[in-house]
Amino acid sequence: MTRATTSGSPLLRRLIVDLSIMLVIGVVLALLGPFGSFNDPIELRLVYWVGLALAGYACYSPITAVVVPWGRKLDLPEWALWVAAVLIATVPMALAIWSLGFIGRDFRWPRLDEAFGTYVNVLIVGAGITVLFHLLERSPALHPRQDDAPDPAPASAQPGARPEPRFLDRLPPEIGTDLIALEMEDHYVRAHTALGSELVLMRMRDAVAELDGLDGEQVHRSWWVARGAVADIRREGRNVRLVLDNGLEAPVSRANVGPLKGKGWF
Repeated sequence: MTRATTSGSPLLRRLIVDLSIMLVIGVVLALLGPFGSFNDPIELRLVYWVGLALAGYACYSPITAVVVPWGRKLDLPEWALWVAAVLIATVPMALAIWSLGFIGRDFRWPRLDEAFGTYVNVLIVGAGITVLFHLLERSPALHPRQDDAPDPAPASAQPGARPEPRFLDRLPPEIGTDLIALEMEDHYVRAHTALGSELVLMRMRDAVAELDGLDGEQVHRSWWVARGAVADIRREGRNVRLVLDNGLEAPVSRANVGPLKGKGWF
């Protein structure tokens, strides 16, 4: 299962908000007429810049969906992933902008200085918009988080009984509460149980904070694992991965190998 446990459809809401922002950016650029486009008719500028804004979204938006998750699996710093992703995404965007300049004319490949100049200009705009989106995604007004909602009512329990961890109340009944692992996916946490998985819109550190009473550890910045769910240990050189009961493999960061070994995980 991949349904997110929030009201409505958060992924659809996010897409609508993002495209609306890109539409506004395209209109603003059309009115400003940068890079020598101000002399063109306003109708042409609107079509050109709104089209480029949407094309830019198509080039840059996969950053978090592809590059960042892969980098997390390799245990690389997040800032470096963003820099690399923007540099890579700028290549197809710069090529698209160069090609659009030859509509109605014979196409020619740019000289080295022309290619570099186009790339730098696109990089500046693309990086700026990417930073803007990154900041807006952290805004509760535009992308409300699950952890900003009121905490669910505690489950009824017998007097003196220890209450279940609050995070388990966020899971739908169909996947149960036999938690195996938590996996970070962008701004979501994917909860893996014995019956399936579910996306929850909240930060990993907040999810881990709601797991009081469960025997487990955050073995990686993007993984929490229940101790009883570890079926095997896989080592590849200095890299250690935990093989879980459901077949998933959770990476262990090098900083956590020693502490986990001291607690008897290995």
